[in-house]
Amino acid sequence: MSEKKKEYYFDHEKLNVYKKALAFIQFTHKILSRIQYKSEIKDQLDRASISILLNIAEGNGKFSSKDKCRYFDISIGSTLESAACLDVLFIKNIINEDEKTIGKEMLNEIVAMLIGLIKSNSDRVYEDSENYKLDNSHSHS
Repeated sequence: MSEKKKEYYFDHEKLNVYKKALAFIQFTHKILSRIQYKSEIKDQLDRASISILLNIAEGNGKFSSKDKCRYFDISIGSTLESAACLDVLFIKNIINEDEKTIGKEMLNEIVAMLIGLIKSNSDRVYEDSENYKLDNSHSHS
């Protein structure tokens, strides 16, 4: 008799935003592994990207909507912090424009998903997530 492997152990593992946050950690790990020296921005991006994931998991485990939203808000903050870290890595020529764009597109999706989770758990008013779409029309001079 073969036993079916359990796909999920916890509810947060079923969330698309959790899966996207895991993918972002994998994306950043590839970049950060190229930096062979001690760097504050390397440490900061590592911590911020992990914080996105951990706060999604912790928030999803809370019973009250207010508690859930608080952790999802923290996760949004860590997502925006990660985006700023990508900007720093770009201006320091550690990543190229394509890597920055790919990373920010992933983060943009995470923010939109988190806003959706917050909207579904609260009566708070948020801007439409379309406001967080990337505008690639600006030059980097």
